[in-house]
Amino acid sequence: MASSNDYEETPSHENHPQDLGYDPNFVPDSVKTFVVHLYRHIREKNVYEIHQMYEGSFQKLSDRMFKESPWPSVEAVAQYVDNDHVFCLLYQEMWFRHLYARLSPSLTQRIESYDNYCSLFQVVLHGVVNMQLPNQWLWDMVDEFVYQFQSFCQYRAKMKNKTEQEIALLRQYDKAWNVYGVLNYLQALVEKSTIIQILEQEKEGQEQFTATDGYDYNGGSNVLKVLGYFSMVGLLRVHCLLGDYHTGLKCLVPIDISQPGVYTSVIGSHITTIYHYGFANLMLRRYVEAIHEFNKVLLYIWKTKQYHQKSPQFDQILKKNEQMYALLATCLSLCPQVKLIEENVNNQLREKYGDKMLRMQRYDDEAYALYDELFSYACPKFITPSAPIYDEPLVNYNQDAYRLQLKLFLYEVKQQQLLSGVRSFLKLYSTISIGKLATYMEVDEPTLRTILMTYKHKTHAVGNDGKIISNADVDFYVSEDVVHVVETKSTKRYGDYFMRQILKFEEIISEMDRVKLD
Repeated sequence: MASSNDYEETPSHENHPQDLGYDPNFVPDSVKTFVVHLYRHIREKNVYEIHQMYEGSFQKLSDRMFKESPWPSVEAVAQYVDNDHVFCLLYQEMWFRHLYARLSPSLTQRIESYDNYCSLFQVVLHGVVNMQLPNQWLWDMVDEFVYQFQSFCQYRAKMKNKTEQEIALLRQYDKAWNVYGVLNYLQALVEKSTIIQILEQEKEGQEQFTATDGYDYNGGSNVLKVLGYFSMVGLLRVHCLLGDYHTGLKCLVPIDISQPGVYTSVIGSHITTIYHYGFANLMLRRYVEAIHEFNKVLLYIWKTKQYHQKSPQFDQILKKNEQMYALLATCLSLCPQVKLIEENVNNQLREKYGDKMLRMQRYDDEAYALYDELFSYACPKFITPSAPIYDEPLVNYNQDAYRLQLKLFLYEVKQQQLLSGVRSFLKLYSTISIGKLATYMEVDEPTLRTILMTYKHKTHAVGNDGKIISNADVDFYVSEDVVHVVETKSTKRYGDYFMRQILKFEEIISEMDRVKLD
């Protein structure tokens, strides 16, 4: 997932590694051994060993030797890996990611990291890549590329304390982390990999992409195909950061998220996909779809998080978990369909947000403040992609995009206030005359008809396939001045019930086995 400093403010003046007594040319023996072995495993296409070194050894060495300084420079390690161009690009990708996670990159380093990604993606797009890399690493490349773009936009938008030198560099390197460049690389990876066609052919039984988790067991390379696949998730994330939710969801259409896929093979990818998918649907008023997906992924995290405790991404998993509970609470307050939520998720939700959700349904000033609070905590870190105005006076505008999205969201919440009254009355009747309902709601009949039309509009949305989807727990139709209420029936979910019982029995059996062993 994104680096550990995601969602944090980055200081305008950074510590350069050189200030910390860091010698970029010194290569400890353990680093020599690491790069030599990693280089050999990459040449041999030994994905298992690459994964062990990437997820295990790299993290352990970072914790032990490079907690507060970068790794040795690429120039210093190149001699141990035959000066291999592609390996050096991969090493630098890890080098910069470590720098972003542990330290604060300078503006020059931000620009150099972008150049390194461009060079790496150029090799993948136009060279002959004969490697197999772990999905985890390929996901991290796309994820970090988008994260560093987001981080750069936030950094650039904080103009107030920029030095003349920083402003001169920003002017000089105006193409670095340009939004069109970022989108073009992600789109080029999708197109060159032909991943959309591969996924289509897989449905017809002609391809085995998902069944092999994207790996090529015939001696080929998985790099371009899997980068193309993850780039669709990267495009969804970038468009969410820009507030363009329709386009973001369109980018994800080739991936069937109702089924396990390569995106679920890496937990960071799984969570990032559903977080942004759910958030985009929330902003497009497709609350039922958002609730479905948040429920599924939160249940998955609840069942499996103990297996990820040693993962470098564990803190991010927990943070996204909490943010998705906040988004789920928001969706259910706007669209009260608790029957869509699995029991364990519902218990967690009530524990975290039960009291707030009750208050959010009152639609008073306190409710708006709570919607504001949950949205601010759980939303992506929106960006303004355009370059700043460099003339005096210099101002910070890094919060502008967030404020705009918050304003749009709270405007929608205010519109929902009209619906809470009519919904509560509709729940009490199977039929009621327009006149009677207008009297109860203390409005005239033309106003009530407007409210009913608004209810219809606000409880329906257009899905990705162009079909109208309903978010209504209570629906109605009007015939001869009489409102006929149609309450949606909850479908009994026998599968969930049996799964819960099976899990309980498994827990009991494992407890009994433990007692026997003792």
